[in-house]
Order: sequence, then structure tokens, then C-alpha cells
Amino acid sequence: MNGPYQPGTPCWIDLMTPDQQAALDFYCDLFGWQGEIGPAEQGGYSVCTLKGRPVAGIMKAMNPDGTVPDPLPPTAWTTYLSTDSLDAAVKSVTDVGGTVVIGPVDVMDLGRMAVIADPAGAVVGLWQPGTFDGAAIVNEHGALIWNELTTPDLPAASAFYSAILPVTTAPSQIPGAEDYVEFRVGGRAVGGMMDLSKLPPGVPPSWQPYFHVDGVDDIQAAVVRAGGTVLAPAFDMAAGRMAVLADPQGGAFSVITGTSPDQPA
Repeated sequence: MNGPYQPGTPCWIDLMTPDQQAALDFYCDLFGWQGEIGPAEQGGYSVCTLKGRPVAGIMKAMNPDGTVPDPLPPTAWTTYLSTDSLDAAVKSVTDVGGTVVIGPVDVMDLGRMAVIADPAGAVVGLWQPGTFDGAAIVNEHGALIWNELTTPDLPAASAFYSAILPVTTAPSQIPGAEDYVEFRVGGRAVGGMMDLSKLPPGVPPSWQPYFHVDGVDDIQAAVVRAGGTVLAPAFDMAAGRMAVLADPQGGAFSVITGTSPDQPA
């Protein structure tokens, strides 16, 4: 990626976790990233790179004043959706039943951000780029390839996200996955949406990142060796072979080797 993402497109992900160094060690070993704890003036935020280009962020769970939260929030990946008008998007969030969790705030000259929750409670970030557009490598081994929302009400989620961003939704074009819903920007699929009822009881509404990998089974085995958890063992599905995993601190993510030429993309 050498330019800004179209508004509505997932553009960045970051992980909030209690033990930042342990998370860096885990993901750098798993995906071949490079990363270290950032400077104090940036809250220690780590920008992880692949081939020298940014692919994801990792940060220590902390309050805005730098204190450690009590209780600690669950370890979780946050997806960020690109926007060219953060203030307008944030205003729309409350107009259509969502909640503003953080922001809007300026992130130096990099851009402006907010974190929101949709009406079902799924948390997602909004990013208006300044000098930083987002992930500079995607769709390669160890890089982001897809972002997926699980929600209890697909029509309500479609209406919410279409109201705050220039996205549309439509049934998947992948044979055998017609009950899956795609987020589209400019007619192109940029993310997906799944009915929460298809997942085990107790799974909350949430956004989850998918990483492209050359071998799902090998990555699954590596996660187990490193102390992580297999949430859904490797299986074949309409878009390829995938697994749902969690890092040793509980952060959930999926990995996939896609077989369709256009989905995910």
C-alpha cells in the first residue's frame, strides 16, 4: 500500500495487552515482524514492521494518565476504519445509536483517531490519516488480509456502518458462503460480517483481524508451542484454509491461506 485507504476500508490494527514485550516476542516470532517498545512520549506504542514497513501496532494496557487499569481490560485487537472526516463520522456514531469510547484525538502529525462501539457493543477504531495512512503491507504472509465483524443483528450492523462511513453491504459472492455479508467500498469487498449465532455461546460482538499465512497448520502448531490457544482448529472453507487462534495473553485472531483469487483481498 503506497497511498491512503479509501474511506470505510480497514487500514490498521493494534493490540492492547498487559505484557507488551511478551506480545512483541510472540508476534515477531510467529509472523517475522520486527518491533520494540516505543518511546515514552508516545506511550511506548510499538509499530511493528514487515520488510521495514508498518503492519500492526502493539501497546501496553494503560489509562490515559499512564496508570495501569484495575481490572485490566481483556487483551484484544482493534480494527481501524479509514475516514476522511473523523469529526463527521464521530457525530454520526451517536446519531445512529453507537457510543464514542475515545476521542477524537490528534496523534501527533500522524493523523486523528477515535474508538467507538456500535449499537451491539463491538469496538472499532476510526482513523483520519495525516502523515500515516496505515498498514503499508497487506495480503502477504504475516500481514493483514481481512477484517470481520461478528454481530447479533446483521441488518442493524449494516445500517449503522453505512450511516457513519461510505460503505455498503451485500451477500458474499463466494460459492457456498451466501449467508456471509461483505462490507464494500466502491463496489469492492473490504471486510466481512458474520451472524454471532454461528459462534459458540459467550462470544461477544467484536471485530477480528485475519492474517495471511503460507501454511495455516504450521502457524497453528507454532501458536500452541508458544503457549497460545486454538479456538477453532484449521479447517477448509469457501475462501481457503483458516484457523482461529489466541495469543498467550488471550488476544484472538484468525489466519488464512486464501484459495479464491479475489476473496479475501
